[in-house]
Amino acid sequence: MISVEIIGVRGSAPRDAGTVMVVDTLESHGTIGGGALEHRAIATARRMLAEGRSTYEETLPLGPGLGQCCGGAVTLRYAEGARAVDRPLDLPLDPALVARATGGALWLWGAGHVGRAVVRALGPLRLFSITWIDSSAERFPAEVPSGVAITPAADMPRLAAHAPRDAHHLIFTYAHDIDLALCAALLRRGFASCGLIGSATKWARFQNRLRAMQLDPESITCPIGDPARGKHPDTIAHSTATALLRWDAHLHDSAPKTRAAV
Repeated sequence: MISVEIIGVRGSAPRDAGTVMVVDTLESHGTIGGGALEHRAIATARRMLAEGRSTYEETLPLGPGLGQCCGGAVTLRYAEGARAVDRPLDLPLDPALVARATGGALWLWGAGHVGRAVVRALGPLRLFSITWIDSSAERFPAEVPSGVAITPAADMPRLAAHAPRDAHHLIFTYAHDIDLALCAALLRRGFASCGLIGSATKWARFQNRLRAMQLDPESITCPIGDPARGKHPDTIAHSTATALLRWDAHLHDSAPKTRAAV
């Protein structure tokens, strides 16, 4: 077993120094931010296990090295043995917002740590009809709340082009190019709301690229959640779910009311 710790951060990065992930030959526990960074760290840790190496340290630029838009760099320390990782946080949603929810279709793009945290927050409440999409069936957890439809899709942007036009969407896949393609597909398709995980740097670059495609990105919310509350997946999920419920209530309150028949 190899522990992977972020020991240094320069510029914008998905997680802060001190964050730990543990990797063995079959599974990983905890998260150092998902995406290409985490994929590479897991591969490096498993290569160390195969080669019998016990320690290693590397600094990775997120932009040129891994194709991420964060623009910063992280230093990782790999060491043999287990370490404590982030535990799930119990963050109940506001009962008043839950009571006002009208629901509808919610499409979640990505089965990584934030996607799983959003499902933990919203799935058991059964407020929304949730479709959960990722590129491979293996990326989903073994157990999901009833009522959540697992949908493997090798070409997620192609599926997005056929999503219901009144659905809510939250995007947090493992690759920035997929995130961008999903944003473009959904802007062309239409939606009730759309949120994207990311930093201010990522969103600035995405806006430029979407405008170059003759698309208006103003209707997409990025970053999702409240960055001031931290980068723990459950914290992101809680503030994202809260914002979604508020928007759902706003749509309900502003919708034209029909007069009841007498």
